[in-house]
Amino acid sequence: MSLSAVDYLVIGAYLVAITAFGSWFARYQKTTRDYFLTDRSVPWWAICFTIVATETSTLTFIGIPAQAYTGNMTFLQLALGYIIGRILVSVLFIPAYFRGDLFTSYELLQRRFGTRVKTLSAVIFLITRSLADGIRLFTTALVIAIVTQVPVTSVVIVLGAAMIVYTMRGGVSAVIWTDVVQMFVYIAGAVAVAIALLARIDGGWAEVIRAGSETGRFVFLDTALDFTKAYTIWAGLLGGVALTLSTHGTDQYLVQRLLSAKTQKDASLGLVLSGFIVFAQFILFLLIGVMLYTHYQQVALPQELARPDQILPIFVVNELQNGLAGFIVAAIVAAALSPSLNAMAATTISDFYLPYVNPAADQATQMRVSKQATVAWGVVQLAVAIGAQFMNRSVLDAGLAVLSFASGSVLGAFLLGTLAPSIRERDTFAGMIAGLVVMTVVWWATPIAFTWYVLIGAVSTCLVAFVSRQLAPGAA
Repeated sequence: MSLSAVDYLVIGAYLVAITAFGSWFARYQKTTRDYFLTDRSVPWWAICFTIVATETSTLTFIGIPAQAYTGNMTFLQLALGYIIGRILVSVLFIPAYFRGDLFTSYELLQRRFGTRVKTLSAVIFLITRSLADGIRLFTTALVIAIVTQVPVTSVVIVLGAAMIVYTMRGGVSAVIWTDVVQMFVYIAGAVAVAIALLARIDGGWAEVIRAGSETGRFVFLDTALDFTKAYTIWAGLLGGVALTLSTHGTDQYLVQRLLSAKTQKDASLGLVLSGFIVFAQFILFLLIGVMLYTHYQQVALPQELARPDQILPIFVVNELQNGLAGFIVAAIVAAALSPSLNAMAATTISDFYLPYVNPAADQATQMRVSKQATVAWGVVQLAVAIGAQFMNRSVLDAGLAVLSFASGSVLGAFLLGTLAPSIRERDTFAGMIAGLVVMTVVWWATPIAFTWYVLIGAVSTCLVAFVSRQLAPGAA
């Protein structure tokens, strides 16, 4: 079974509408401050919603239900760490960001340590974000290709072009406000799937509870001290906190949202509340997984399941009609189109172009180069997405762990800069290099789960920095 003409019309209309909506903000982009920070005009509730949308992807929409379909709800342990991590970010990092007129998070490292640490952190961000978001775009295109029978490369180009156009024209205002819209779109899509599933399950919600309880699918706590398991209470609380400190406290992709807030209080409130919304969102997606399991215990799967994350697309294509399937696909697109291009352009301009290429650039030049950088990074992500279809499964899985692999060193630098006033640039730089080396060994030579990566990288960075300080206390 395939999508109907009405479904394709819904998908096309959504892409056109979201591109036009994002492009509408071009009229407000007069300076780089407008283009990258919206002149710090975003209220707390929009900060909250854009953060939720930013960290939600196609992998969330199809991958989280698959977790409960084949297993249980232990993923929620990681989401608990997300909440605690946000609180720590609001205490440790946000006050420092609002003490200066910053465009990127890495400028804070420049002020504390100097050029080497700032530049290394910015380079790590640009490389890992290009790879991770290119793969994220490919994953979205792959799902849509499955349900529409359109070639993956064509889907990548269409989605990528829409993303580039509205980000290049509308700047971060377009990104934030389309995020706000798209969060409600994909949540509505998830609710629509849940309602459609319940209507098809004999016995309704009571049967879902019975089937889920008897098969252990409602289990959410795993106390095993096993570093090879991604979802345990220890990995969730320790690894989840470290991951959130990194992604929400140091990564320009999300820090840019915080820097766009009206005040420090708005940034902190929006960030912390987003953690609770994300937790509730994960519960919804996990419940959809249990419903899918219950439903397909009563009826036969219409096709063989090659991978668990195919289960939701299979349900959508085969059992939803009259435009609803198209709306769900649009919701999957909404979950994916929260581009990092503006954040990458901000880092390019503030951390490389102005310091090293053209320090005297006027606003017109900065705006022109900023838009060129946005398009250029969009093309890079398109290239990664197109190339990703030629990777095997293990390489693809490794690509999805790129952010966790390298982020620990950057987090270590921020923690040292915030909490260790005696540590110098040479100590921190040595610690970051050591952290990357340690993580390379962990990634390639051990079975340790990715949820521990950021914590291991950050701890390694901090330990080596302190050792460096002790070995050469008088060195500059």
